[in-house]
Amino acid sequence: MIAKYKAIILFLFLFFQTNSFSQSLDKAYFAGGCFWCMEESFEKKEGVLEVISGYSGGTTKNPTYKEVTYGSTGHFETIEIIFDKDKTNYEELLNHFWKNIDPFDAYGQFCDKGYSYRSVAFYKNDQQEHLIEKSMMNLEKKFNKKIATYVKKFDKFYSAEDEHQNYYEEKFLNYLRYKKACGREKTLNKIWN
Repeated sequence: MIAKYKAIILFLFLFFQTNSFSQSLDKAYFAGGCFWCMEESFEKKEGVLEVISGYSGGTTKNPTYKEVTYGSTGHFETIEIIFDKDKTNYEELLNHFWKNIDPFDAYGQFCDKGYSYRSVAFYKNDQQEHLIEKSMMNLEKKFNKKIATYVKKFDKFYSAEDEHQNYYEEKFLNYLRYKKACGREKTLNKIWN
C-alpha cells in the first residue's frame, strides 16, 4: 500500500514538473524611448518570457506616466525583460537593444523627445557594465560617432499603468499609426541596414 502511495506521489510530482521549475531566469532593464515599441521588439526575442513597461532611473517612488513624461521624476520609460538564461543572455539582449534604438540621439528617441525618452542601458553588476562599455566602444568605432545612450546602475523598477502594458497588442491600430508617424522603422533601417 505504501509503495502505491509513493508511486502516486512520484507520478504527481513528475506530472506537475514543468520547464518553469527548471528555468534559470534573470531580468534586464533598458530604456529606448517609447516603451510600447521596446516591449513589442523584445517580446519577439527567443528566450524572453515577459516584457513589462515601466519606469526606472529616477527618484520618485511609484511614478505615473504623466509625472514621468511631464514632471521631474528623473525616470525613463523603461522595460523590464524576464528571460531564460538557458536560451539567451544579457549580451544578446544588449545587442538587440542597440538595434532597436538610435544610440546617437541625445534628445530622446525618434519623434519622442525629452529626458524620459532618452536611451539607457542599465546594468546590475560589473560584468553587465563591462559589456555595455565594450559594445559602446565598438559602435563608436564602427560609426565614427559618439554614443548618446546613458549607462546607469539599475536601482528600482516601477511598472507602468495597465493601459501601457501590451499596448502594441491591445491597441494594435493606434500603435501602428503611432509607430509609423514616429518614423521609428525608417530611422532604424537607416542606421542599422
